[in-house]
Amino acid sequence: MPYADSDGVRIHYRVEGNGPPLVLTHWSLGSLAGWHEYGYVDLLAADYTVIAHDVRGHGKSDKPHDPADYALESRVADIVAILDDLGLERAHFYGYSMGGWIGFGAAKHAPERFRSFAIGGAHPYAQDMSGLRDLLTVGVDLGGRVFVDRFQEIDEDFTRRHETQWLKADFVAQRAAARDHSSLEETLSRIDCPCLVVAGTEDGVFFEAKRSCAAIPNGRFEALSGLDHGTALARSDLVVPLLRMFLANADG
Repeated sequence: MPYADSDGVRIHYRVEGNGPPLVLTHWSLGSLAGWHEYGYVDLLAADYTVIAHDVRGHGKSDKPHDPADYALESRVADIVAILDDLGLERAHFYGYSMGGWIGFGAAKHAPERFRSFAIGGAHPYAQDMSGLRDLLTVGVDLGGRVFVDRFQEIDEDFTRRHETQWLKADFVAQRAAARDHSSLEETLSRIDCPCLVVAGTEDGVFFEAKRSCAAIPNGRFEALSGLDHGTALARSDLVVPLLRMFLANADG
């Protein structure tokens, strides 16, 4: 079970497949296992070396309880530590939701380590995360069972897929990780590698995601018609063909 050391924080990751390296960075309340459950790894591993990791505070990675340990720079450094552990100079990147936010951070803090960026369900602008923190406080105060019941009212399918891990989640760490986002808008014009931004048309971040892509010199935006934040993630059958086409052009 491989771990990378990121300034004393252990980051769990898994490598599968063959071909150019592709980092997959998951969403809030998720883990690397979600990439398997939604079918991404099976669809990508034939042609790419898929490097999925548990973002700090999630899965089998370490779970600090201090919000200061979840600075965006630290989360980017975790991915760099994985690349260093594998002896890789650069990799492609795909992240969804929280993972997409980390991708914009990687474009700011470690652009030299990435060949391309693909961002799903995320934008680079300032965002108040207090709603997520309030929801996670339910888990802190009342436990995983009550948290699962509350989240089921928001998204039944997402809850069903994540229930087992949420029942044993470290909600103090999850809440610490849910920091407000500072704007990364100034980074967009400096992204000099290929960049794909994907969002469902019914996702609350759709218009901001589309706007961000227009500011990226080599950016491409793809709309997923009729899909919201959760269903856009679940439709790997739609997303992976877009991702494959983008990566093929980026490699070319």
